[in-house]
Amino acid sequence: MIDTERFLQARKEALGRVGGAGGIGTLSEKALHAALKSYYEPDFESREVKVGSFVADIVGENGIIEIQTRGFDRLDRKLDVFLEAARVTVVYPVVPKRGLCWVDPETDEIFEKRKSPKKGAAYDVFPELYKIKNQLMHPNFRLCIPLLEVTDYKYLDGYGKQKKLRATRGERIPEALLDEVICESRWDYLNLLPEDLPEPFTTKTLAKAMRRSQTQAQCAANVLYSMGVLERVGKEKNAYLYVKKQEEENLTKDFYPWLPEA
Repeated sequence: MIDTERFLQARKEALGRVGGAGGIGTLSEKALHAALKSYYEPDFESREVKVGSFVADIVGENGIIEIQTRGFDRLDRKLDVFLEAARVTVVYPVVPKRGLCWVDPETDEIFEKRKSPKKGAAYDVFPELYKIKNQLMHPNFRLCIPLLEVTDYKYLDGYGKQKKLRATRGERIPEALLDEVICESRWDYLNLLPEDLPEPFTTKTLAKAMRRSQTQAQCAANVLYSMGVLERVGKEKNAYLYVKKQEEENLTKDFYPWLPEA
């Protein structure tokens, strides 16, 4: 269950550290990362703790919490160490509600906030999960996806008449915690798929339901198939047809993974 009051306090603490919306991007730790770290671990002493040769964002009574506000490109080496030491929760924020402000780089004037058309969804995590799919089935692995309202700040220092093309990105300021998606068992990952997804489906069908590229849909299908929660039931031309497996079908295999396939 999300704690709105605690999140707002964590946001306040993070903005106090980075100096608010002005001076955006001047510190090595960004406001979004700092706010999530404060939210998931209010105790400052439990943050930035060394585990092996790496530093974990949080080490506390709930194990290790690692917050990834960008990509998972360098996460696999950390996970190899962390998963053998404790339960690990990877926190990956997704932004379904986004505002955008432009900043004059010379005067620091912030222009009127407008609503951004970009809307994130929980299934946007799949391209990142593909990078660590060999570790997703580890019994110590857990995924947490906070769904946030965020304001993006960008500098008017790009190309074109409005200087917006390839403009420098500033801070992403968290405004509110809207919801949270938790994946503890492999079956929970099926809940990341769109509710209106028909079955059987191809990756092309999945891409349409997600309103994302087919490459992202292929990542999703690959991850879920490798986890054993999707089943291939044939082909449509050259494309595999997938259906969701029922959890009950694999209880024996889950408890006794050494048994041979029937």
